[in-house]
Amino acid sequence: MSTLQTISDVSVWVCASEGGVISSEQDALDLVGNASYQGAQWVVVPVERLDDAFFELRTRVAGDIVQKFVNYRMGLVVLGDISAHTARSSALRDFVRECNRGRQTWFLPDVEEMQARLKG
Repeated sequence: MSTLQTISDVSVWVCASEGGVISSEQDALDLVGNASYQGAQWVVVPVERLDDAFFELRTRVAGDIVQKFVNYRMGLVVLGDISAHTARSSALRDFVRECNRGRQTWFLPDVEEMQARLKG
């Protein structure tokens, strides 16, 4: 079950690890809509919830999903270990690095790092 939390004075919609796989623009729109309705500024998606195609940039799934969050000015945190995916793809490593430099989409390994980023 997803929950609304306040982390460092930021309203965050945290998706549960269990639940449907997020694999399309429509799934992203549903997340943005639910989070927005709850008053969230950020959505946290555990890595386990993302379809494997998300981590294969040639499928464009990641780009399409991230773009929906950008369009609606909603922050996105992909939370968890993605090292197995980045080890296989230099393009994904570059994408993650660029996202993490920004202020809209972050790929973070754990809750502690997310709290630090939101505080900063």
